[in-house]
Amino acid sequence: MARFLFRLGRASARHRIVVLVLWIAIAVALGVGASHTKFSADAFSLPGSESSRALDRMHADFPATASSDDDGTGTLELVLTVPDGQQITSAENMTLVREVLTEAGKVPHVSAASNPFDAQRPYVSKDGATAVSTLSLTGLTGENREGVYDDVRTVAANARADGLDTQVGGSIGDFGAEGGQLTEGLGVLLAFVVLMFTFGSLVAAGANLLGALVGVAVGLLGVLTFSAIHPLTDTTPTLALMLGLAVGIDYCLFILARFRSELRDGRPVEEAIGRAVATAGSAVLFAAATVVIALAGLSVVRIGFLTEMGLAAAFTVAVAAAMAVTLLPVLMRTMGRRALPRRERRGAAPRASHSTRTTFLERWVRTVVRRPVLVGVLAIAGLLALAAPTLSMTTALSTPGGDDPNSTQRAAYNQIAAEFGPGAQNPLIVLVEGTAVNDQLPAVTHLLSGLDHVIAATPAGVAESGGAALVQVIPDGGPIEASTQDLVHRIRDASGDVAGVRLSVTGRTAVNIDTNSALQDALTTYLIVVVGLSLLLLIVLFRSLLVPLLATLGFLLSLGAAVGVTVAVFQWGWLDQLFAAPSGNPILSLLPILIVGILFGLAMDYQVFLVSRMHEAHRHGLSPVEAILDGFGRTAAVVAAAALIMGGVFAGFSLTPGSVIASLGLALAVGVLADAFVVRMIITPALLTLLGEKAWWMPRWLDRILPHLDAEGSALEETAAEPSAPVLAARR
Repeated sequence: MARFLFRLGRASARHRIVVLVLWIAIAVALGVGASHTKFSADAFSLPGSESSRALDRMHADFPATASSDDDGTGTLELVLTVPDGQQITSAENMTLVREVLTEAGKVPHVSAASNPFDAQRPYVSKDGATAVSTLSLTGLTGENREGVYDDVRTVAANARADGLDTQVGGSIGDFGAEGGQLTEGLGVLLAFVVLMFTFGSLVAAGANLLGALVGVAVGLLGVLTFSAIHPLTDTTPTLALMLGLAVGIDYCLFILARFRSELRDGRPVEEAIGRAVATAGSAVLFAAATVVIALAGLSVVRIGFLTEMGLAAAFTVAVAAAMAVTLLPVLMRTMGRRALPRRERRGAAPRASHSTRTTFLERWVRTVVRRPVLVGVLAIAGLLALAAPTLSMTTALSTPGGDDPNSTQRAAYNQIAAEFGPGAQNPLIVLVEGTAVNDQLPAVTHLLSGLDHVIAATPAGVAESGGAALVQVIPDGGPIEASTQDLVHRIRDASGDVAGVRLSVTGRTAVNIDTNSALQDALTTYLIVVVGLSLLLLIVLFRSLLVPLLATLGFLLSLGAAVGVTVAVFQWGWLDQLFAAPSGNPILSLLPILIVGILFGLAMDYQVFLVSRMHEAHRHGLSPVEAILDGFGRTAAVVAAAALIMGGVFAGFSLTPGSVIASLGLALAVGVLADAFVVRMIITPALLTLLGEKAWWMPRWLDRILPHLDAEGSALEETAAEPSAPVLAARR
């Protein structure tokens, strides 16, 4: 592969116009397709589960229940509460409530405001302090939803000014996740600053960032184009953008760093480009393939929205890798020797040896190999401490009352829960199926009413066909409480207790419970797949059994630290003043499995770039400790810069107002930095020092049957010796 990449890199450099035109043509074509972008309103569903099957049957037999965001309808609730000591049913307060409802009825797209004092269907709390009115909305579009919501909030604010505490419950859209572009831009700015310090050249830093931006733009346009065929959740493109930008910057960094090294060794520009793409490009493609496999592997759990997210992110990573080995050579050829700092551009002779000046990172690794037990134990203990909050992690597919604990939506939810019960807003819907369900409804209702944690079970209708009926069950707990989950399972266990009918539980609460359970089960399956893949790939690459085992255990430490810090910040609420996204909520159910998939691929990047150089040095005859020092000295600075850049990009996303992207960004930022600086730069050298020659041992029979992977382009090195390559044994 190294020889092919050498020819590809050199050909791209020689035919710059052709390559540039091809990339522009692809971007334009995808841009046309992206103009028809569609997003799915059904963000997280689980087709095939009992709750989803029952929901489909319910919509078929009871068409009135099948409304969706697409039909332009919706509901909001006005929760009106009088001051302590007053009754909302007093003449004065009833008049005030009616005035508020009249004002609400004048809001555009509000078709009706229910009367909470209706004798047939009153919605007043037992203590007489709170009344709830449901606002029916029609004619909603993507453009007017936020305006309608703001108008209703204005009505509530006017009522509060008149002394009637009024909150707006429910939601007709997500309007709180905007405004993250500035913080994301700060992450890119940080990346540019790190590139400037790393390269010492404005031109090189600019080319690095430009290549990454082009790659992520084309990748994102591809994802959006696909959404015209298969609508995506609105989180999917953001995840693809975040990951594509981070890996794109890093992939360009690794190849540009090697290109500059080749220039310093006295090679002509085109040959330096070819060798950079052949060597560092080989490692980039191997690392990208690992990330793509990990992300595409999300499809093994057979959950639609996870498959969608994984494949979209994998596509942007693949485009970033393609950009690095085709478009980046065009930029390198355009830069030429300007990729070097100004003082090195003219009259540079091939370097005879590496600088004798000891860098901070070289002193770092010498300390590690001198005291491997002490630094290894301290590093592992630190990561375990960061991972400790994981033990208290709770997950949910959504947070009752919305993500923001300070919002009017959450205040309304809490008030209704306090006055009418935690389960009043999220009842369970039991679908009764049979040949004569109307005759069995009393028995079904009696059965459900007698179950623990049930406040009430009420028939809600019989289908015209007579083959299905609905029973509304109000639990005594909230939708994410364990008692409600137990109740769902208890109803399902009693499905056949009434002769002639079958009971199925559906509704939003049941669907969320089923999806959350499926995600937890999928996490275990996926973690086993990822760990197994990690061991297999690294055994093939490093021709060792212990090195891959250490790498995989290190990944688990990084994963624990990433999840632990995320739980501490977004579930416990630590340092919440530093983050725009709401905290104090359960962790989103799909977050852990996404972190596993993404962080695995990125962790293997650093393992490949650092340890493969150590492996190469050991193959050339250096002792284990000398090989660690040599490999670390050659790659640590670039890996450190790459980790800072990627961590900075992810940290920028962690400051956005949206809970999903913010928590994922924080987890990945912590995971990347922990993996690069603690696992790969402290724990791995320490353990390799302690293991010595045993670290590189592999049975001969296994070595013979395994394929050989060349992730550093060593085949090219063997066929064309460098003109003034330093002797490995001279490096200590």
